Amino acid sequence: MTSVVFVHGTGVRAKSYEKSFARVVSGLGRVRAEIRVARCFWGEEHGASLGLGGASLPVRTKNRGVGGDGALDEDDPLAVWALLEVDPLAELREFAQAAHDGGEETGFAPGRVDPWETVADKVRGLTLEPVAPEAEESGGSLPRLIADLVPHLDAAAGRVADEISGSLGGTSAADGIEPIAARAVYALAVQRAEGPYGDDEPLAVDGADRDTVVGALSDQLGGTDRSGFVAGAAKGVAVRALNSYLSPLSALAHTFRGGITRGSVPASGDILRYQVRGAGVRDAIRAAARDAVESGNGPVVLLAHSLGGIACVDLLAEPDPPAGVELLVTVGSQAPFLYELDALTALRRDEPLPAAFPRWINVYDERDLLGFVGEKVFPGRVTDLRVNTRQPFPRAHTSYFAHQRLYDLLAPELPK
Repeated sequence: MTSVVFVHGTGVRAKSYEKSFARVVSGLGRVRAEIRVARCFWGEEHGASLGLGGASLPVRTKNRGVGGDGALDEDDPLAVWALLEVDPLAELREFAQAAHDGGEETGFAPGRVDPWETVADKVRGLTLEPVAPEAEESGGSLPRLIADLVPHLDAAAGRVADEISGSLGGTSAADGIEPIAARAVYALAVQRAEGPYGDDEPLAVDGADRDTVVGALSDQLGGTDRSGFVAGAAKGVAVRALNSYLSPLSALAHTFRGGITRGSVPASGDILRYQVRGAGVRDAIRAAARDAVESGNGPVVLLAHSLGGIACVDLLAEPDPPAGVELLVTVGSQAPFLYELDALTALRRDEPLPAAFPRWINVYDERDLLGFVGEKVFPGRVTDLRVNTRQPFPRAHTSYFAHQRLYDLLAPELPK
């Protein structure tokens, strides 16, 4: 009789472990009825917790920006920038939608220059030259910000001008668009300066410097906003856009930071704690493997999910690995990735797997961004098995043991 020791991953506590354990027992039982599944639950004793009751969490002293219904306050300028960090053109699109919904259609008139066309032309001519003397005089970080943005300003301005022409065509809307366009140009220039995929280091920008640049851009468009924030009727446009895009996340995150942090501690904290206190987790796995061997129930298999897979690889790569383990099955694990980063505890990147390391099967789902492959990392020592849970990430990372195909693939691989 084969014994399968089920080792859970990060963030798992007693209730969720029992659910996953039951799924594994049921899934393996359908394909190999003789298999005995044993527990290895380490989360309660060796997982992370806020040992001081959350004393490290800042106390929120005011709730500006968050209304009683969870919506973001239109008097909070940071609310607008939170939106533009995600989508620099969202505010412009909301402005255009409001113009069309408000019945500001004008139709085509030969020879007429609509106000939005004038704004678009001005946007294409934006420059940071007017703010350069102010930057040199003020010193500090403003000259560095301007130098970072100048190479990307023309492309950003052209994109915003095209958006204005495309989205406001056929309307008479233009009143209040200047600061919105200025913010869009700035946000796009920052995005471009940081690289298309965040390849470059995020720009460190002080809010006062940002407002100076945006104010200068707005002045060139004929606006009067020198604070970098919205004025008058345009304010509501930004807030509507923000609440449509980010309210469920940003408002709740600011209001309930304590609860969100406490809720995220098991998942993120377990990973951090393992890096410096991982011996306890490995000892728990060693003990579970030893008990399985001593029970006399045949060959021992370690079936490990996520962080549990990392701990098993570390354990089995140690000089004194537990005896009797014939197969390691990692599921949605980051162990090959950490080896490539040279971040495993027991195995350096230039070291091969020990000769005594057991056969290793690594299961992954292409949609699971936390699942990695190992065949090219450890040639000849790892067999990758791909499954398709038909779930998006992050649910793909937690759905393996509800996927019957997993057990069908494992059935012929498990020792008898």
